[in-house]
Amino acid sequence: MTAPAFEEFDPESDCDCPGCTHWRRVLPHSRTGGFGGHPAAHSPAPGQGLARGRSAPMAFALAAATGTVLGAAGAAPAVAAAHAPQRPGAPAADDPGTPQGGATPLHGPAGVPAKAKVSPTTRAEIINRARQWVVAQVPYNMGAYWSDGYRQDCSGFVSMAWNLGGNEWTGSLDKYGVRVGRDDLQPGDMLLFHNPSDPEKGSHVVIFGGWTDYTRSHYIAYELTRPRARRQATPYAYWSNSDRYLAYRYKGLRAEPGKGGTGTGTGTSVTSPATARYPGAAAFGPGANNAYVTRLGRMLVARGAGSFYLSGPGPRWSEADRRATRAFQQAQGWTGADADGLPGPTTWSYLVNGKGRDVRAASAGSPGTPAKPPAGGVASHGVPGYPGRAAFRPGADSEHVTRLGRQLVKKGFGTHYTRGPGPRWGEGDRRNVEAFQRAQGWRGGAADGYPGPETWRRLFS
Repeated sequence: MTAPAFEEFDPESDCDCPGCTHWRRVLPHSRTGGFGGHPAAHSPAPGQGLARGRSAPMAFALAAATGTVLGAAGAAPAVAAAHAPQRPGAPAADDPGTPQGGATPLHGPAGVPAKAKVSPTTRAEIINRARQWVVAQVPYNMGAYWSDGYRQDCSGFVSMAWNLGGNEWTGSLDKYGVRVGRDDLQPGDMLLFHNPSDPEKGSHVVIFGGWTDYTRSHYIAYELTRPRARRQATPYAYWSNSDRYLAYRYKGLRAEPGKGGTGTGTGTSVTSPATARYPGAAAFGPGANNAYVTRLGRMLVARGAGSFYLSGPGPRWSEADRRATRAFQQAQGWTGADADGLPGPTTWSYLVNGKGRDVRAASAGSPGTPAKPPAGGVASHGVPGYPGRAAFRPGADSEHVTRLGRQLVKKGFGTHYTRGPGPRWGEGDRRNVEAFQRAQGWRGGAADGYPGPETWRRLFS
């Protein structure tokens, strides 16, 4: 099908304000046909003519008359005023609100597809390009192009991350990838929903950045949606239309140096034999940044230490890696220098070969210590017992989340809920907790949106 041409603003075909009159004089006519109407509206489809039955002579006469008045009164305003409030880019919105442009320039006249260009790239390069737009806070604007030439909408973002030779749209991105299953998703893949019956409604695409924890209920999504590019924990497959998203792996994916395997075909990853051998103590610890750290974290998550990671695991060594490693070592009964949180040959061998005991459920505030049973009583300071940090993170689903949400609402910090609160931890919970923490005067890591003992105490006091 021919890629539709979308516009950024809401329809308002009969507006006679000075700003809209100005746009009718200076903007080119839509490529999809039809004249007249609000210039910021979605252009009428071929054969539909003018919106709301206004005739062309009347529309042109009105534009000319108003233009004369404007010319006498002074210069026209540079920007037309918006006539409807901008839809917020709330993570849990029913519709991501990301209309997009068509595929250009890889599509020739009349929408006939040209041969797809596939430029080799690696997973790391895909994530790095996506991260650059997030760091730069590239604003969502379907009619604008960033300095690298890619369109500033959801499909332009993925075209950029995959290093395609032009700007694609949700109706054409699939031809650059191969389908993969949920269990085979890896960083750099895309999750795509294209609505062919109404491409503007709901269609969206994101870059998969890795699972947040071992439950695989949430993942890190890199995307461009209103108001700007972002990276955040997202429920699989997305906040809305979850069952209609499909996973794809880029056809031009090539193996990264030292990691072995290929990137094409069914998408099955091939582990290099080198990753099974202990890489040496220098691969771990403060300042380390390599693939072995990522592999260590994933093995620890698989052995029950996922509660220590708020995001990742990733290639840069962090305190979460040390605490998770220490928890695994303590689960084996090791103490002292044998449980210092730095993996030695024995720790690595146990993880690679699946030996030893798994980490029991633990509070992130006490590495290696089994978590206490859910607290239902009252603590010594007169508030409900704090259940531990593990109760509040992506994938958590318990009565403690509901209790937290209700108390936030009671205290006046429930504005980020679109529904609920309920037992499943979501971005609305995190943002409301963050608002409460900031109201206490806290900043930085003390206002990360995850309730600790002091947040809990103050909230229920």
